[in-house]
Amino acid sequence: MKKFSRVLAYTLPYWVPTLLNIIFNLLTVLFSLFSFALLIPFLNLLFGINELVTVRPDLHFSTKSALNYLNYYVSQIISQYGKIEALIFICGIILASFLLRNLGRFFAMYFIATTRTKSIQDIRNDIYSKLTILPLSFYSKRKKGDLMSRITTDVQEIEVSIMNYLEMIFRDPITIIAYLAFMISMSFKLTLFVLLVLPLAGLIIGLIGKSLKQQSKEVQNRFADLMALIDESISGLRIIKGFNAINYFNNKFQSDNKVYRKKLVKVYRKRDSSSPVSEFLSSIIIVIVLWFGGQMVLSSGHEIQAADFITYIVVFSQIMTPAKSLTQSYYSIQKGIASAERVFEILDADEVIEEKKNALPIKSFTKELQFDQVYFKYDTDWVLQDINLKIPTGRMIALVGESGGGKSTIVDLIPRFYDVSKGKILLDGIDIRGYKINDLRGLMGIVSQESVLFNDSVFNNIAFGMKNISQEAVEQAAKIANAHDFIIKMEDGYHTNIGDRGVKLSGGQRQRLSIARAVLADPDILILDEATSALDTESERLVQDALSKIMKNRTTLVIAHRLSTIQNADEIVVIQKGKIVERGTHKDLVRLDGFYNRLQKMQSFS
Repeated sequence: MKKFSRVLAYTLPYWVPTLLNIIFNLLTVLFSLFSFALLIPFLNLLFGINELVTVRPDLHFSTKSALNYLNYYVSQIISQYGKIEALIFICGIILASFLLRNLGRFFAMYFIATTRTKSIQDIRNDIYSKLTILPLSFYSKRKKGDLMSRITTDVQEIEVSIMNYLEMIFRDPITIIAYLAFMISMSFKLTLFVLLVLPLAGLIIGLIGKSLKQQSKEVQNRFADLMALIDESISGLRIIKGFNAINYFNNKFQSDNKVYRKKLVKVYRKRDSSSPVSEFLSSIIIVIVLWFGGQMVLSSGHEIQAADFITYIVVFSQIMTPAKSLTQSYYSIQKGIASAERVFEILDADEVIEEKKNALPIKSFTKELQFDQVYFKYDTDWVLQDINLKIPTGRMIALVGESGGGKSTIVDLIPRFYDVSKGKILLDGIDIRGYKINDLRGLMGIVSQESVLFNDSVFNNIAFGMKNISQEAVEQAAKIANAHDFIIKMEDGYHTNIGDRGVKLSGGQRQRLSIARAVLADPDILILDEATSALDTESERLVQDALSKIMKNRTTLVIAHRLSTIQNADEIVVIQKGKIVERGTHKDLVRLDGFYNRLQKMQSFS
């Protein structure tokens, strides 16, 4: 129940509406008990079982005292007005009590709605916030569809299976306790017998609910697999069509969907069995109580009066309703806990990239960026080994080498997308792990091979992450990036929506928007990760021209695929199998006639 307690912890900030819910539920129970209590004196006096009470009894805070007072009050009505009038009066009082009961019920539900919806809002906020700060290594081991399922379907399941039953969790125990107290005051012996029988039903219900939790988690995992397959299908639709793999993916989806359906049916059947099972168990208990209580009424000592027993059975039948509700909520909560476990797996994931409590602020890069004996590995094998590199401010450093050699990993370490395994990276003489993460990343602008754009306007994509940016500033950045001319030809200019991932733009246009974003951010350190490798000749010329403008007098790290674009770099660093094997200017490396020169000749030949 630890996960259940963690979900309930989200309701604590909203204790005021929760408290109001409890208060109105108490009023609902009190008015219900009052209407049932009227049955005893009415049945006794109306049918002449007891004599009319003419002496006003003392009124104390107890069920017996309240019933004696009701006997007296009804006796007075019968004496003065007759039994018919007393019947009308009693019916009116019962009707009024039921009206007040239902008003209390409405306000109880009214206030718990605030607690329920705000708690779910907080859970969604927390999981989304966690997803944005988790390291990239977390995502490399998980399917995107599975993560989407957890923040959508699993959170929705928590709302349906747990939060929707919050009102029952607070109301039904209060109702059961109050009704039990009333029943004890009427007959301790009969109530003790009831309490001995009820745990047997609870044991049966608990066994079914435990197995439901495990099956529900399996269903959620299967649904996550479906989400992942859908995401892959949409993302790779061009390849699926191109390789005539539509039937293959259709068959795969239908197979996975069939497995999901079968498991879902089992969960539904087990959950839906809660109502008939609890109903039958309730019937058995009521029959047993009727048998046991009937013997008490018919015994020579008349351990309980007939009218009292009838009222007792009425109250007991009412206690079965919240008991069955708790049973059904127990089944549902078990299903919700399975989803909660999947959600908390994300919330409890190690952040890995942590900011020190006394982290230093940094607003500018003034001296030198240094890699000091840096080693790094994702899992077991070293990706980088003994990287020593100094990058003075204002210099352009190019990283070249074979694919998978570790070039992108080097630049990913600088903004702390990952942390070094051994060694350290110094910025102006201080380990970058000692700086505030947001300040550190604020020094950098990144233009990658794949342009990351969002389903928003051109303006908002260029001004991404920045506040209070003027139209003039955005347009100036676009002009530097050679993007202004094509932007103003679009339907709504800078306010044109570019579609999901910039689908309405060409590759070169998307890249120039990414460059404009970097220009506007005005970073101290510019990181270019094969920014032109996927472009045609004309687009590459425009993008390369834009990059030349932004790189002037700026510290720049360039991962180069085409060596012709980095011949003017201040230093070229050749990376092979995670190690620096050569370094120098273009001319120096050509004269060295090593790995770089072989790459140069191969590209010249091609």
